[in-house]
Amino acid sequence: MKSLKEFTIPFVGLKIGKHHFEYEVEQPFFEHFEYEDFNNVKVNVDLILEKKSTLLELHFKISGWVNVNCDLTNEPYNQDIENEFDLVVNFGDAYNDENIDLLIVPHGTYEINIQQYIYELIILAVPIKRIHPGVEDGTLNSEILKKLEELSPKLKEDKEKDKSEDIDPRWNTLKKLLTDK
Repeated sequence: MKSLKEFTIPFVGLKIGKHHFEYEVEQPFFEHFEYEDFNNVKVNVDLILEKKSTLLELHFKISGWVNVNCDLTNEPYNQDIENEFDLVVNFGDAYNDENIDLLIVPHGTYEINIQQYIYELIILAVPIKRIHPGVEDGTLNSEILKKLEELSPKLKEDKEKDKSEDIDPRWNTLKKLLTDK
């Protein structure tokens, strides 16, 4: 996959200390990854890169929304997301990204591409079960919800309540035997 230039940070020219980067991620970013679950995206990424003499520390913080379809009604809605992630970049003999929080790059590397980390951070911030807020509070008027409610089976509890009101009086006298010890 071709890397996006705007997400490549040339850290070799940076002074030791903290450096702040801001990115705005929108739908074309996910089209680059061929990810089609989002209808629209608007996410702000704040990245603090702390350069030290032997390593780099990156702190990602995202906030924004993604427009997704509800799993129950298939109605599109904006899902608010927030997430944070810390990454340590160290230098070694060979490239190694087996550890989640640690990236080892070869000596002599002068830049790092962060697009994959941003992509994964946004994807993981979206809940697994996507439910429209109107479904939860009952304000969404949808044909699908009406049809689901119409076709849903009646609750057994309602039928049992009707039966419990019509208790045979002989049972009451038998219950007295249990308490009259």
